[in-house]
Amino acid sequence: MLRSRISQVAVAALVLSMAGTLLALNPDQPTLEELKARVGTASVADRPPLCLHVAEEQLKNAAGFYAAGESEKGQAALADVVAYAQLDRDYAIQSHKHEKQSEIAIRKMVRKLTDMKHTVTRDEQAQLQTTIEQLEKARDDLLAAMFPKGGKK
Repeated sequence: MLRSRISQVAVAALVLSMAGTLLALNPDQPTLEELKARVGTASVADRPPLCLHVAEEQLKNAAGFYAAGESEKGQAALADVVAYAQLDRDYAIQSHKHEKQSEIAIRKMVRKLTDMKHTVTRDEQAQLQTTIEQLEKARDDLLAAMFPKGGKK
């Protein structure tokens, strides 16, 4: 009796863990191309989070490419990071929504790129530094929009 009860509990635990694993994989998660397409069709207020998501995913991809020694693919991914971070900045400022979240996310991306810069070759560091500078410019623009000089009167 006790053994059958333990077996039932073990089977239930196994089923629950498998269900959790399947939910974590989430096949309904949109691909990068779908997210890029959604940016153009979303309202201006909904575009900043989409742009941020694309930029963050491309940053992960770039880190993987650089780790694998594929610097050409890494540079292409970094170009997307910059492009979508700048779009995020533009849409956030235009809609006056998601500015704070955008600034925080871009700051985190800069930090990740700075860390990555120490792991790549000297030639690849120049491209990363350019990307860092462009992201810092976007971040500065967001901060200037959130905190204008002279304050509100």
